[in-house]
Amino acid sequence: VHRMSQTELRNAWSAVCEVCSGTGWELVEGNGVRPCRCRSTERRVQTLAGAQIPKRYENCSFDNYHPQGPPTSQTFLSQAYALRDSKHLVDEFPNIDVGMMFLGPCGVGKTHLATAIIHALVRLKGVSCLFYDFRDLLKEIQDSYNPVSKMTELRVLQPVYESEVLVLDELGASKPTDWVRDTITQIINTRYNDKKITIFTSN
Repeated sequence: VHRMSQTELRNAWSAVCEVCSGTGWELVEGNGVRPCRCRSTERRVQTLAGAQIPKRYENCSFDNYHPQGPPTSQTFLSQAYALRDSKHLVDEFPNIDVGMMFLGPCGVGKTHLATAIIHALVRLKGVSCLFYDFRDLLKEIQDSYNPVSKMTELRVLQPVYESEVLVLDELGASKPTDWVRDTITQIINTRYNDKKITIFTSN
């Protein structure tokens, strides 16, 4: 199966469809019309854009993730298991009710795998996903308390609560104040109770 890059998806969306000529309807001989397959591509482009994946990781996939070190080393094996488990999550979704946490030092591919999961879920299953650096999320919540800002805490957190799959990158990178602990506990509990999948990365 050819997995389209984010750029290819955008190009497919912007090009005029050869099947429906841009009408959105595909002729089915003897059965009238049905929504064109290009509309599915369009929705997935929009879903992927809405996931807010950073530009650095927009082309991350399982295919271009390579465990590091000698094949018998603990580093290689732990990364190979992480890759296997990531693929399993995608294969089993939505019949899965546990998230994942990638732990390890900088540079081992934690964020690569987390964003590869998003790419695969959007492309293969049309799942709504959201990526947030935990520090950026905290900053947005804090900014919502500013009377000059027109955002509210609920407006910031609503997509975090509602996304079918949430990636919180760099968990623990911020000073663990009581407010930070309360915020992450609220996010985790709300998503857990709503049976939403959350994926964390942390060193």
